[in-house]
Amino acid sequence: MKYYFLDNRLIFPPVEMANEHGILAIGGDLSVSRLLLAYQSGIFPWFSPGEPILWWAPDPRFVLYPEKLYVSKSMRQLFKKQPFEVTLDQSFQKVIANCRQIPRKAQDGTWITEDMQEAYKDLHGLGYAHSVEVWQENELVGGLYGVSLGRCFFGESMFAKVSNASKYGFIFLVEKLREYQFQLIDCQVYTDHLGSLGAELIPRTQFMEELESSLQAETLIGNWGQLFG
Repeated sequence: MKYYFLDNRLIFPPVEMANEHGILAIGGDLSVSRLLLAYQSGIFPWFSPGEPILWWAPDPRFVLYPEKLYVSKSMRQLFKKQPFEVTLDQSFQKVIANCRQIPRKAQDGTWITEDMQEAYKDLHGLGYAHSVEVWQENELVGGLYGVSLGRCFFGESMFAKVSNASKYGFIFLVEKLREYQFQLIDCQVYTDHLGSLGAELIPRTQFMEELESSLQAETLIGNWGQLFG
């Protein structure tokens, strides 16, 4: 099986070169410039400690269209009770630290390495990476983080310490993104959790076309807690 190995040049191969598992390239670094280029190109990093950096562009791609968000009756009732408080970009470092402690399904240990954590902190400091915090009695009980470019949000990871906390935060975020006319939420690879909320698999070619369209809009850079009011 042939792999494309990255060097110091800031380039990626076309996504069509990804293998049947979705791996597109190996190596490179996690610099801000490379990460931003990756997301703009429909590519994301995903690897475990001890592995080289792996860059992915799977086909099909798992996405959620904000207007297709599905909120179950039980979740609608939960929102009426308002058991949680939700904030944006208030505790990014705490969110990613908690996400790092949660193993991704079908993997041993966490996929968020220390280098990954530092890289996304840098993206957050520049206003490109954002967090959603879910609080209960002033305790952080759930949350998620991701990257935003144009009118696309690229979800990276979420965690929950109490039932429905991450789902509550995700629904809150999607409804905010819908208000600001976001076109696409990239969920990367299939999970039952996000499938239950309306996410769906689409061909990579379709994803790339819709990503290109969403990137035509201005990126909402900065602290979303302040921008979204």
